[in-house]
Amino acid sequence: MKIDQQEQKDNKSMKKITRRDEDYSKWYSEVISSADLAEHAPVRGCMIIKPNGYAIWEIIQKILDKMFKDRNVENAYFPLFIPEEFLQREAKHIEGFSPELAVVTHAGGKKLEEPLVVRPTSETIIYESFSKWINSYRDLPVLINQWANVVRWEMRPRLFLRTSEFLWQEGHTAHKTAKEAEDYTLMILLDVYKKFVEEYLAIPVYSGIKSEKEKFAGALNTYCIEALMQDGKSLQAGTAHDLSSNFAKSFNVKFLNEQGNSEYVYQTSWGVSTRLIGGLIMAHSDDNGLVLPPKIAPIQIVIIPICNSIEDPAIKEAEKIKEILSKFFSVKIDLRINLRPGEKYYEWEKKGIPVRIEIGPKDLQNSSCVVVRRDNSEKESVKIDDILKRIEFILDDIQNSLFEKAKRRRAETNTKVDRWEDFEKCVEKGGYIFAHWCEDSDCEAQIKEKTKATTRCLLFEAEDETGEHFCVHCGKKAKGKRWIFAKAY
Repeated sequence: MKIDQQEQKDNKSMKKITRRDEDYSKWYSEVISSADLAEHAPVRGCMIIKPNGYAIWEIIQKILDKMFKDRNVENAYFPLFIPEEFLQREAKHIEGFSPELAVVTHAGGKKLEEPLVVRPTSETIIYESFSKWINSYRDLPVLINQWANVVRWEMRPRLFLRTSEFLWQEGHTAHKTAKEAEDYTLMILLDVYKKFVEEYLAIPVYSGIKSEKEKFAGALNTYCIEALMQDGKSLQAGTAHDLSSNFAKSFNVKFLNEQGNSEYVYQTSWGVSTRLIGGLIMAHSDDNGLVLPPKIAPIQIVIIPICNSIEDPAIKEAEKIKEILSKFFSVKIDLRINLRPGEKYYEWEKKGIPVRIEIGPKDLQNSSCVVVRRDNSEKESVKIDDILKRIEFILDDIQNSLFEKAKRRRAETNTKVDRWEDFEKCVEKGGYIFAHWCEDSDCEAQIKEKTKATTRCLLFEAEDETGEHFCVHCGKKAKGKRWIFAKAY
């Protein structure tokens, strides 16, 4: 029996996504593909971010850029190529990045006298500039941000989560005192990154300090926000580094203080990247595809007139609804008449549009429309006259519901353990493990080797428990505060 070509195409577009509990990795890839967010590039480890994916990144950029500028940060741009010698000035820095570096040795048909590193991060070249810009205490603080791409040669690439080239912002600041630098680092982490991820991406995060082994190469301290994904693994969603005067000494970034004495500046660096989109996908999406919180969705509402021609009155009513809603929200009307309504519903569902509005002949008779939520598939009939007020409530409720759902999931998988055998069982189960640890790097490495779990951070709000405490792994004496451990991306 010959199958019609259009029917084959329809069946392909309606293909179900692999379930999360069946194959999480495959599910993640299929969500990205079905939502048309990104695809693998010809160069291994690189990705092409498609318009649907880039639109999300543009919203992330817009919101964060305003948050930075509200704190007097200015945008600048620094070169992609960095003299290799710059990285060698800060030994810990180059040691930390050496396995990931991409190095240019030839250009213009000739071998270069000095190799150039394709930036893995820009501390070195920015601080070379700071050494020229900063002379007096009057020049401080310097607050600079860069929106750019960076390259870290990735051996195990995954779209958005780990790619050899990715997009990010990197902030770099210079201050008069160590306290100013530390305060600024924590302000960025908590008042910008944590606030953004929780309020806009609807993902609850834990915040704290990284271990000595896990901190940024060359930093005094690294602070982070950690987000739990649906498979029980953690995603480092943002970092802020207190660099102290380590880089200032390597790059001779000095200033004359009020007494005329020369001092080294104290610096910070901080960044988030397109891996936030990967976190967004894994935190909220379901077996039907992408789920987007309304505050970060490029299209918040799609209106689907149920009709067979462009002259149908349902289209006129759809345009009326769009006119009402588009003053406050991003709205799209699906005017394609060559697709069945079910196909359109499924396509927009896979793309994660928070609200779908359907309007057909029966709705026209009742001066109403059908409103469908993406997060829980609930449907309701709403009068056109009440549509704005109702949509405002629904979008707010979706945003809050996604956050609370993710928060409950995290709480349900949190476990406090004191015995190694319990630790191992909890690692397999997934979620965050709260345990005492001796804070020895060799012990930390052994835990990772045995279980693939790593220290994520020591929470700022961690309780200092009374009494004697011992490392969950080696049994050595430990401090009263519990670290959080988890498998991670």
